[in-house]
Amino acid sequence: MNTLNISSFIWGIADDVLRDHYVRGKYRDVILPMTVIRRLDAVLEPTKEAVLRMKAQSDEAGITNQESALRLESGEAFYNTSPFRLRDLRSIGKQQQLRADFDAYLDGFSSNVQEILERFRFRNEIPTLVEKDILGFLIGKFLDSSVNLSPRPVLNADGSVRLPGLDNHGMGTVFEELIRRFNEENNEEAGEHFTPRDVVELMAHLIFKPIADQVQSTTYLVYDGACGTGGMLTVAEETLTQLARDQGEDVSIHLYGQEVNGETYAISKADLILKGEGDEVDNIRYGSTLSADAFPAREFDFMLSNPPYGKSWKSDLERMGGKSDLTDPRFVVEHDGDPDLSLVTRSSDGQMLFLANMVSKMKRDAPLGSRIAEVHNGSSIFTGDAGQGESNIRRWIIENDWLEAIIALPLNIFYNTGIATYIWVLSNRKPVERQGYVQLIDASEWYRPLRKNLGNKNCELAAADIERVIDTFLAFEETPQSKIFANAAFGYHKLTVERPLRLPGIDPDRAYKASEIKKMREAVAPAPDAPPVIRKIHRTGVDPDPLRGLFPDCVDGKQVVVEYEPDKDLRDTEQVPLLEENGIEGFLRREVLPYAPDAWYVPGRVKVGYEISFTRYFYKPQPLRAPEEIWADIRALERESEGLLGEIMGEA
Repeated sequence: MNTLNISSFIWGIADDVLRDHYVRGKYRDVILPMTVIRRLDAVLEPTKEAVLRMKAQSDEAGITNQESALRLESGEAFYNTSPFRLRDLRSIGKQQQLRADFDAYLDGFSSNVQEILERFRFRNEIPTLVEKDILGFLIGKFLDSSVNLSPRPVLNADGSVRLPGLDNHGMGTVFEELIRRFNEENNEEAGEHFTPRDVVELMAHLIFKPIADQVQSTTYLVYDGACGTGGMLTVAEETLTQLARDQGEDVSIHLYGQEVNGETYAISKADLILKGEGDEVDNIRYGSTLSADAFPAREFDFMLSNPPYGKSWKSDLERMGGKSDLTDPRFVVEHDGDPDLSLVTRSSDGQMLFLANMVSKMKRDAPLGSRIAEVHNGSSIFTGDAGQGESNIRRWIIENDWLEAIIALPLNIFYNTGIATYIWVLSNRKPVERQGYVQLIDASEWYRPLRKNLGNKNCELAAADIERVIDTFLAFEETPQSKIFANAAFGYHKLTVERPLRLPGIDPDRAYKASEIKKMREAVAPAPDAPPVIRKIHRTGVDPDPLRGLFPDCVDGKQVVVEYEPDKDLRDTEQVPLLEENGIEGFLRREVLPYAPDAWYVPGRVKVGYEISFTRYFYKPQPLRAPEEIWADIRALERESEGLLGEIMGEA
């Protein structure tokens, strides 16, 4: 049986055993952990007796730390010290005895497998399986002689192969196929921790293809801070291994990830074990990446992720001390003379913090530096005003020249949402031609429709679509779908523009105290033709500068410089592009002063912001219809309305 047939066989166990006892959405709670258990049982079969002997010897010698010795005997990164094999349990007639023996069997697994079972919450399902009298039936199905989940072949009596062995790669493929099917079956929640493989493959190629010819026979670390079921890590590993092999290099890859959802965390660890990468399992950590970073001192060569977007991180923020007391160096950075630039976003959406977390883990001294691919929704490119966390993250990344490109994906490419999504590609080793520039690629029309929708997903990236995106990225040229901008093109100064408070009946030649101004405002309403209220008169040593609120005037017959009280109701803001040819003052003289000659801006309140508008850069105006067509439609509507009116009048 090939891997697809095996996964279909296991998929069928759910209908054979669990139907009428479980709702379809809960099948995965039993089938996934049982698949893991059966595979581990088959792998451990040849060394079972050796492990039991070592266990007995260690107990007799009073050795408490037996982990290393038992792993050595099993020949794997895991083991089982119970006296049972799974096949010993299927023929037990009494359900309570079966349950006791099955519990003892599970208790015999090594701690890393115990954690997987705990996060799956598989033991919670055992009472139901016993109560419904289907536990033995379930075990028997997984031991069916027509399917082989062992890495060793099943032989006929004459020594010929009846069923080939299933190697680690094949087992990983079977498991991933089951995960995919369950995620598509439960598409309401799939997008939270399941990124379509076509999108993952594109992300992997975006971080590896540009440096494929620079890959060496060395060790590389790959990281995903929201690793879900681990799909991105394993696809990244496969892609880098193949690219290295094509270059005649032999790379060693170590995978690191963190996940906050217990079940998906269990799946990611189980997937690695089933692929024979048990040593990597310890590098997958449970917990929140934002408030409990599992790798604070680690740097990585390659990073890719699909963080949750539109999801509150308020509880993380509270655990980190609240916004005012947050000092995590990942999210409060030194930049452009500011020792405490805050990257802290709104508590309602923490997606950009995952990107900041990855940037903090870039390798500064490695020849290739680090490369990042992370997928976000549209809010990441424009949400947040100047000085706010989202804008500051964009500013920090772009002004440090780490952003290589942003790629707009097709709509409805994910399972549980049809919104616009974008892949950010970052590097701290930009090639010379990219330095100082950002490439925007509109790949929203490059896709292949699906024959049948999978939740919201109605299209996919075919191999040709992925290749087209990669070719466009590598070409780094201006086309209708590829735009190249200087970094500063996305930045702007946000100004506070003031105008004077004008009150009837005031003395235009004296300065008023704040308390006096407050009383006058309560007494009379501002009027546009009233004199401006002076709050300070500079009689010597100050040069007039109307753009900064210092106006030349004559008081008591003497030339002075005055500051006016601003009218809060007339206060406004302006965004001045960083690339404005004549700077802030030129912008004000052209866009503001012709309409408000008494306006000024406050230099101390100027903030720098960054935003990226795909709509503006890739807008395609629709051609206007010919006047003849419009007139024809109007006449047709007139005739239709006259006919209706006649019918109504006739009925009357």
